[in-house]
Amino acid sequence: MNSSNPSYLIVGAGVFGVSTAYHLIQKYPNASVTLIDRDAYDAESRVAASWDWNKVVRADYDDKIYCRLALEAQEIFKSDPLWQPFFHQTGVYWTCRSDYAQNVINNHKELGRNDDIIALPVAEARKLYGGVFDNADYTGVKEVLVNRASGWAAAGDSLRAITKRCIELGVKYITAEVATLEFDGRGSCTGVTTKSGEVVSATKVIVAAGAFTPTLLEWSAAKSGNAGLRAGERILAAGITTGMAQLNEEQYTKYKDMPVGFQGYTPDEGKSYTMTHSKPFIGSIPPTKDGEMKWWGSKIFTNTREVLPGRHISSPPPTHDYNQWKVPGPLKQDIVESRNLWYGPKSADWNMTKHRICWDAFTTSSDFIISPHSASKGLYVATCGSFHGYKFFPVLGKYITQMIEGELESELVEKWAWDRQRPDSSQNVEYPNAEMKHLLQPAAKL
Repeated sequence: MNSSNPSYLIVGAGVFGVSTAYHLIQKYPNASVTLIDRDAYDAESRVAASWDWNKVVRADYDDKIYCRLALEAQEIFKSDPLWQPFFHQTGVYWTCRSDYAQNVINNHKELGRNDDIIALPVAEARKLYGGVFDNADYTGVKEVLVNRASGWAAAGDSLRAITKRCIELGVKYITAEVATLEFDGRGSCTGVTTKSGEVVSATKVIVAAGAFTPTLLEWSAAKSGNAGLRAGERILAAGITTGMAQLNEEQYTKYKDMPVGFQGYTPDEGKSYTMTHSKPFIGSIPPTKDGEMKWWGSKIFTNTREVLPGRHISSPPPTHDYNQWKVPGPLKQDIVESRNLWYGPKSADWNMTKHRICWDAFTTSSDFIISPHSASKGLYVATCGSFHGYKFFPVLGKYITQMIEGELESELVEKWAWDRQRPDSSQNVEYPNAEMKHLLQPAAKL
């Protein structure tokens, strides 16, 4: 195909990739759009960060741009028949140790929104929702943000359903592990080679491979001799532990109407909380109809390993499933500690049934990268969900399509650029704060 009639190859079928395919095939029904992923879209288990039991859907951002985009996405979750079945408008309950609540409320006002969003004193907030968060950690909390417009979505189910819709609309889905990107003699990206040796070609290649992105770019740089392909300091692959408890009937009755909960810590508080690791936002998601309640740990960790001789970067474990179900004891303990920060001693006998290590790609500022790659024509990058990308699932592809076509508004071009000055990570409590192997070592006796 010539460039006036482009074909699209999207590497990675998580929310960035699938949303891109969905928007492209709707805009260009006759286009050649291909998704390629190591896992089948309907597999029982996938490594995509967005393939998960459930994810938060909220617009409670103190960053006005993400607030605006999240509100746009949330409207689709609430009204579009394709997305609506997966959304649960439970509200969110956010303990704020900074001016976060007021910043969020101001953003909503400036964007013309009068959602049911308020900031309450702790004493008043603790009485809400039958007191389910009465035992939470309120140390240093200024106020509690309550936004009844937010909630959560069944993440894996929605990813499967929207991918299925893409296929019905004409998107091709290939299940294969990608080994490297392919380039022509002029350095333009022309497709990928899979680990089995198959070449899949397209005029435009979009890498939306999440935590695998830096590794793929390392392999591609080595094979092509184009060192500029490497992610370098731009992208950091990291994991977090998520866990689920199976509530009994009495517990489920108590918690079934609860909101999503967030513990918001500042960088300074996080650092003082443990000697070595800062504490990110710890969250708890309401139980599913089957009585499963999920939350996540405070440790966001890198996994530095040698992906090529002499090339050490953070990369998920090199197994097909990233060892995501092999959760070591110290990481299960991280889940217990986070559970206790929400529910206190009364949760000690809860039946912990599932643990998973979820991998994603990060930038120092938690901004996405949605940008042409500066080292190769025809190559685009759409990733770095930084554990907050899922909620934008309905609209990500719209903006990625605009980026590909050079029509993205300048503010977003700048924010999501491949080559941009990135702030220091020290003010980002959600930036990876530990090395996985160090977390798994026995604690040193002082």
